[in-house]
Amino acid sequence: MPIYVEVAVNNPSVAGVFHYHLPDELEGQVLAGDLVSVPFGAQLAYGVVLGFVPTPEVAETKAVQARVAADASLTAVQIELARRMATLTLAPLAACIGLMLPPGLAPQADTRYRRTGAIAPVSMTAIQQRILNEIEKRGPLQGRQFARLFPKGDWRAAAQRLVRQGALVSEAFLPEPRVRAKYVRTAQLAAAPEQARARLPELGRGAAQVRRQKALEFLLAEPAAVDVNWVYAESGANLSDLKSLAEQGLILLREEEAWRDPLAGLTYDPATPLALTADQQRAWQAIAAGFEQMQRGEKSAPFLLHGVTGAGKTELYLRAVAQALAQGQGAIVLVPEIALTPQMVRRFLARFPGQVGLLHSGLSDGERYDTWRRARRGQLPVIIGPRSALFAPLPDVGLVVVDEEHDPAYYQDTQLPFYHARPIAIELARLAGAVCLLGSATPDAVTYYHSLHGRITRLELPARILAHKDTVTSYRKRLGEGAANYQTASEQAAAAGLPPVHVVDMRAELQSGHSGIFSRALQTALAEVLANDQQAILFLNRRGAATYVFCRDCGQALKCPRCDNPLTLHTVSEAATAGGRLLCHHCGYARQNPTTCPACGSERIRHYGLGTQGVEAEVESLFPAARTLRWDHETTRQKGAHDLILMHFTNRKADVLIGTQMVAKGLDLPLVTLVGVVLADVGLTLPDPFASERVFQVLAQVAGRAGRSPLGGQVILQTFLPEHPVIQFAAGHDYEGFITQELANRRWLGYPPYARLVRLETRAATPQAAEVRAHSLAAQLRQRIETESRQATELIGPAPCFHGRLNKEYRWQIVVRGPDPAALLANLPLEGWRVETQPQSLL
Repeated sequence: MPIYVEVAVNNPSVAGVFHYHLPDELEGQVLAGDLVSVPFGAQLAYGVVLGFVPTPEVAETKAVQARVAADASLTAVQIELARRMATLTLAPLAACIGLMLPPGLAPQADTRYRRTGAIAPVSMTAIQQRILNEIEKRGPLQGRQFARLFPKGDWRAAAQRLVRQGALVSEAFLPEPRVRAKYVRTAQLAAAPEQARARLPELGRGAAQVRRQKALEFLLAEPAAVDVNWVYAESGANLSDLKSLAEQGLILLREEEAWRDPLAGLTYDPATPLALTADQQRAWQAIAAGFEQMQRGEKSAPFLLHGVTGAGKTELYLRAVAQALAQGQGAIVLVPEIALTPQMVRRFLARFPGQVGLLHSGLSDGERYDTWRRARRGQLPVIIGPRSALFAPLPDVGLVVVDEEHDPAYYQDTQLPFYHARPIAIELARLAGAVCLLGSATPDAVTYYHSLHGRITRLELPARILAHKDTVTSYRKRLGEGAANYQTASEQAAAAGLPPVHVVDMRAELQSGHSGIFSRALQTALAEVLANDQQAILFLNRRGAATYVFCRDCGQALKCPRCDNPLTLHTVSEAATAGGRLLCHHCGYARQNPTTCPACGSERIRHYGLGTQGVEAEVESLFPAARTLRWDHETTRQKGAHDLILMHFTNRKADVLIGTQMVAKGLDLPLVTLVGVVLADVGLTLPDPFASERVFQVLAQVAGRAGRSPLGGQVILQTFLPEHPVIQFAAGHDYEGFITQELANRRWLGYPPYARLVRLETRAATPQAAEVRAHSLAAQLRQRIETESRQATELIGPAPCFHGRLNKEYRWQIVVRGPDPAALLANLPLEGWRVETQPQSLL
């Protein structure tokens, strides 16, 4: 009797699953979670076996062709998590399964084009002519190669026209996985040392004898197999020499797998657990009880570690990881940004050497593939990284940590599936029977609401821990006896209060005749920091040099021709063109900064607004001796840039760190005594119900970077809206006051956590087409709401999006609000619509 399997085909646009049968040679070989190749339509495709089915849905099934990458199977928990994600996000199951696989392992089917003997058509477009020229020059080419050759042209239509005209032949094929295990040739002593030494005079003649003697002497001193490249470097020998030694039975030559480890060579100092403060001890007792519950097969609610910045949350993460490892289980630790991984990884490596793996998009495909496989084998039981690390294939997950759980970087909004890592982490912990720890000084409003109603257990850490007593003593020796801004937190640790925040009204600065970027208070504070050989952070919630370029004669603003959004000036230090470049931060459009207005011809082009480059230039102008360092998107494009910038600053190779959102994250920089928020108002006036929360969180977080040593610290917050409640709450480090007001506002407005939202977005080449599509779907939804008597469900819109045009497409949206808006969309065809079930912004 045939054995039938259910397969999710690796095509993100395909929503369903398909049934196949196993041929005789694969029976007993293919298991749930395995990657296989299957016929799909007229071509082949990769897919993942979800499980076995007793009876297929179709009368005649096709056979699975082959099992692929036997060491890259998904776990049962991963498969179930993908199913739950598909339900929660309304995304195709295949797209959710794709998150679980290492990149490059299961490429999608492609088409290969080759030339026929027919004469080329007389009349051809420029694209068609180039397609033929490239094939005649290079031979058969794949679709992905043409996509690189024609990033903006419609090459597919042109190629198909050539196929119909008989000039080309096309054939579908399944590319080989572009990642595979890496092997290196090694050499190792095979004979007894005494025998090998006795044979040294008999290894040939002349130069060859000398090389072989040196190679054998080198291997005599090596207890294990060595990469042959080391042997070549030490002895001058070559492969022919080593083969000669192997033929004589003196050494072994073989191929061994070499792991591509992104943490190889990372320096760290071993560390032991620190004594806990009373607050930490109370929190740990609750977490330990959660582990005990899970071990007994009982449920445990997720934990929220709500502590001020520097409250010691990471030490509790480390304790929890140690507990999971002691139980023979693994742990996944999420951080919101790649920028945070170097500091976090070092802390975890110091406690768990040889057991920590790193996963994030900045690694090479080979590094991610090897880390994935080592995690699957249980060789790396601790995985750290941003949201993609959540899908590491640990065989037995005992702990899931989401550090800075409030951070918007946990939301995936660039490709299917659109999801937030926090609820998916909670779901993973539930499926795996694992403990879930969420940590933040400024918890997300929905998370905090759930903690008020018992769905999440909130553990408070109200005191800021400065450092262990030995570290404090070291600080005082290095920084002087004046560094005494701390109190005793416990027998082993010192505590410090949060830094004072000074709000500067920039309107008053202008009225008094001071029009510089920095207020007089910030200038004075910077001068003191530099004079005392300390460090400062200047935070700005944007990048570039200027955010608005316009003509002072006609008022024409220079906008992106594809998005209608203002272009941002990036100066000549970054762009190799005179006057700098204008960039669109939405679609990537770039052009040279014009010298005359394109509308009226005036030369009075001016730049308004401020970016990180402008702040850096101002610091260098006011304080020429100051060493500055920028940390933003432009300076961190290269691999390892985050770690390099952080190392430079912590090693005091710079005095002032100027950055965007990255410097507001959970960094521990003890010598920073000043944080200057250059403009705190950015984002406050956006027409988005979540804007206030985002601004408060980023201000509170960046303020927490100051005062993390006995030197103390201060925060200067520049604003044109000093009376705004968000500014006042942030200045007072008053999360309780903010969240109380924020939840009251959301209840009145009907936004999460008091209702759920689904955001539907359509795009079209013309505004009329987008509007028609939006109104058509809205009519269907209103009809369904009435038919199903969903009185508590309503539509907001349809309406144009705040950014009405992006990348030459016009955008309209519909927001569905209610107790379960996703259920309203079940089985509704939404092709061409972007669907977000947990939108983090309505812009």
